[in-house]
Amino acid sequence: MAETPPPSLYAAREPIFPRRVSGFFRSLKWWIMGLTLGIYYLLPWVRWDRGPNLPDQAVLADLASRRFFFFWIEIWPHEFYFVAGLLIMAGLGLFLFTSALGRVWCGYACPQTVWTDLFLLVERKIEGDRNAQIRLLKAKWDFRKWRLRLTKWLIWLGISVATGGAWVFYFTDAPTLLRDLVTLDAAAVAYISIAIMTATTFLFGGFMREQVCIYMCPWPRIQAAMMDEGTLTVGYREWRGEPRGKHRKGARAAAAAGTATTYVETNLPEADQGTGDCIDCMACVNVCPMGIDIRDGQQMECITCALCIDACDDIMSKIGKPRGLIDYLALEDVPPPKESPERATWSPRPIWKHVLKPRTILYTTLWGLIGAGMVFALFVRSDIELTVSPVRNPTYVMQSEGSIRNIYDVRLRNKSGEDRLFHLSLSSDETLRIELEGSNDLSVLVPANETLLQRVYVTARRQDPAASSNRTDLRIWVEDVEAQTRASTATLFNGKGE
Repeated sequence: MAETPPPSLYAAREPIFPRRVSGFFRSLKWWIMGLTLGIYYLLPWVRWDRGPNLPDQAVLADLASRRFFFFWIEIWPHEFYFVAGLLIMAGLGLFLFTSALGRVWCGYACPQTVWTDLFLLVERKIEGDRNAQIRLLKAKWDFRKWRLRLTKWLIWLGISVATGGAWVFYFTDAPTLLRDLVTLDAAAVAYISIAIMTATTFLFGGFMREQVCIYMCPWPRIQAAMMDEGTLTVGYREWRGEPRGKHRKGARAAAAAGTATTYVETNLPEADQGTGDCIDCMACVNVCPMGIDIRDGQQMECITCALCIDACDDIMSKIGKPRGLIDYLALEDVPPPKESPERATWSPRPIWKHVLKPRTILYTTLWGLIGAGMVFALFVRSDIELTVSPVRNPTYVMQSEGSIRNIYDVRLRNKSGEDRLFHLSLSSDETLRIELEGSNDLSVLVPANETLLQRVYVTARRQDPAASSNRTDLRIWVEDVEAQTRASTATLFNGKGE
C-alpha cells in the first residue's frame, strides 16, 4: 500500500487587487505619501551654506570625512551618541504610537506601505480598478496584456531606479554624483548600491507587497507586547453588525425589523431588528491591501491602514445607516449583553482615556527626556576638543641629566569652519614642563574641520617629587587663541617610583 505523502507546508501567494476607495483615511494616506516621498526624493538637493571648507548639502552622511551633516548640525564620529539617541527616540516613538493607536506606523508611514501604495496607484491607472485587474489576470497573454504589463513594469522600474538613486545621493554631493553617474565616472559602489535598492524596491513594492509585512517584518509579532485591550485600533463592531443580512429598502425593512433605524450616540440599536447593520457587501475585504476580513477580529496581518473604515462608511451612508460600523475602537469597549440592564446606560470610554494611560505617559516622558538631553548636549558642546593617549612603551624615559620624560599622543579636534591656532598647557600640583614635538613654542595650527595628532613631551626634573613618585595627576589644556575657548583632559605622569 502506497504511503500518503505529507501535506505541503507551502501555500502559493494569492494575488490581491485592492479596490479603489475614497474617504478621510484614504486622503490622509495620500497626503502622507506625498509628504514622505517628497522629502525622500528632494532632500538631497537642498543646499545649506556652512561657510568655506564644508559641504553645502543640507543633509549629508559624509563617509569620506566621517561626519554627518543635518542643516546647521554637524555630528562627528565620536559623537555617535546623538545617532544612538535618535534611534532610541524612534523606538520609543514606535512603542508610544503602537500602544495608543495600534500599527499606525505600518498603515501610514512605513516605506513598504508608502511605495506599495505608489505602485498600486500606477497599476490602477494602467490596468483599471479591481475587477479589470482580475479579468486581466485571467486573460491570455495577448498583445494587450503584454502592452499593459510592460508599461506598468517599466514605470515601476523607473520609480525603483529613482528610489535607489535618491538613497546614494545622501552619501555624497548629489549634483556631482548625478553627473558622474550619467558620464559613467562614478565609483562602482554607487552603481551596486543603486542596483540593490532598485531590485528590492521593484520586488517588494510590485510583487511581494503584503508578504513583506507578513513574513519578513518582525513587527507584527512584536506588536502584541505593545498593545492591550485599551489600545485604539481598527475593528468591527460585531454587536452592531451581527447577524448579517441583505439590505432591504424602505418601509418593508422597517416593518420587518419592527422599528425604525435610529441609533443613540453609542451606536447601539434601540431594539433588536432581526439583522444587524452589516449587509455582507464585502466592501471592507475588497479594499484591504492585505486581503483579510476585519470582521474576523484582530489579526496579525492587519496594518491598520483604515481603508476598510472608508469603504464601510461609504456603504452605511448609501443605505441610511450610521457610520462607524468599522472604526477605530478598543477591545474593552464591548457593550454588555442585550439582556443585561447595564446595556441601556452603557457608553464607550472617551478616546482621550484610551490614549492617556500609564504606558503612553511613560513612553512620552522617556521620549521627551532623551530629546531634551540631546538638545542640551548639542548646544553645550564646544568647537574644540582633545583626547590624550599616554605612550606606554616605555612608560617613561630617563634623560642623561636624570630628568624623567613621559610621552603623550594628543589629538586636537578643530570643529570650526576656519583654521585655528591652539595653545597647549598643563596644570598639576607638581612642577612639570611641557614641550611639543616639531614646535619651538606651545602653539600649533589645526586646519578647519580636521583632527591633528600632536606628540607632546612632559618632563619632571630629577629633584622634583614627580620624578621619584609612582604616578602624578596632571591635566593637559588646549585653548583656541582666537575664540578664547578651552578644553582639557586629565591624565597621569609616571615616575621612577623610588
